[in-house]
Amino acid sequence: MKRLLNVVVAVSGLALGASLFAQSVPEINYDASADVISLPSFGEVAGVATNSKGHLFVYARTGHAVATLGDERTFYHGGSRLFQFDQAGKFVKEIGQGVYSINFAQQVRVDPQDNVWIVDAGSNMIVKFDADGRLQMVLGRKPENITLRSGPGVPARQLDVKPEGGAAEGGRGGGRGGAGAAGAGINGDNFNRPSDVTWDRAGNIYVADGYGTNNRIAKFTKEGNFVKTWGHTGSGQGQFNQIRGIAADATGNLYVADAGNKRIQVFDGEGTFKSQITGIGTPQAICLSGGATPYLFSSNSNDPESMDNGEIYKLRTTGQIVGKFGKAGRMPKEFGIVNAIDCRTEKDLWVGEIWNWRAQKVTLKQ
Repeated sequence: MKRLLNVVVAVSGLALGASLFAQSVPEINYDASADVISLPSFGEVAGVATNSKGHLFVYARTGHAVATLGDERTFYHGGSRLFQFDQAGKFVKEIGQGVYSINFAQQVRVDPQDNVWIVDAGSNMIVKFDADGRLQMVLGRKPENITLRSGPGVPARQLDVKPEGGAAEGGRGGGRGGAGAAGAGINGDNFNRPSDVTWDRAGNIYVADGYGTNNRIAKFTKEGNFVKTWGHTGSGQGQFNQIRGIAADATGNLYVADAGNKRIQVFDGEGTFKSQITGIGTPQAICLSGGATPYLFSSNSNDPESMDNGEIYKLRTTGQIVGKFGKAGRMPKEFGIVNAIDCRTEKDLWVGEIWNWRAQKVTLKQ
């Protein structure tokens, strides 16, 4: 009886501790507006980003996907569109119309020189446009093989994806990278559903290659030359389970949203593990604010099948939680699967939502 009482007390203590922890995160007061912009064509807003002029770029899964049969390959394009709005929310133009790489929007980012970068998980490409929308650089390549059905009643699959109980039949960008560890990928820009991109002060490019079978970070020079890659599937330091985002601070530290392991891992620019941040749910999108004291924002986005969670955390770069705001929902000031956060300042944010097909402008009051 005494032992049972001790167990009950211990369990109660753990529950109370968890409850106190949940209650200890301050709620941040905020306003939000979903009416600042009106998309020319509606669809899932996968990416939002602003430039130094305050212009907003929205990468949305909208439009009409087109498949063109070639001699040996099927070419897919369309399916997503990149829109630009001015600081007042007025539509300016569409960028990249007809571009081969625009297929399934995953993210959009703006670098310190106001170049616009898109991450496309359908074409496995990272594309750089200059401030005027002219194409400047391409990393990655579309898969060699297409989704196919080998016979009646047989599920469709890609040839370069390993079938159950068998070996992959070829292709590019698979998750095993030859004899390497699972998820290590292949050296170079052999991406498998990349999720995000960032840069350090020297202009080096870091690609989060982690939404498909790869779980790695790939580093390139500012000219696009491959430097190195690190990471593979797992739960240890320097290992990943679905990388959803990446951001870099002014000192060169990289913050990687390791969603499957419910943490943000911190590395230096060479891939050396430094620390990890936990206690913020499942990081779906992350962003580092500008200013003398940068803050890290991370969305604990709800599962597509639920209305749980949905809040966005504000943290110091040390991992200390400053507060949180928002919840899952479909109304204004609520969030439906936040896939992108832009935080040029610590109080002015744009949030891109998959569920609600919109970009909300968020203003923090403290």
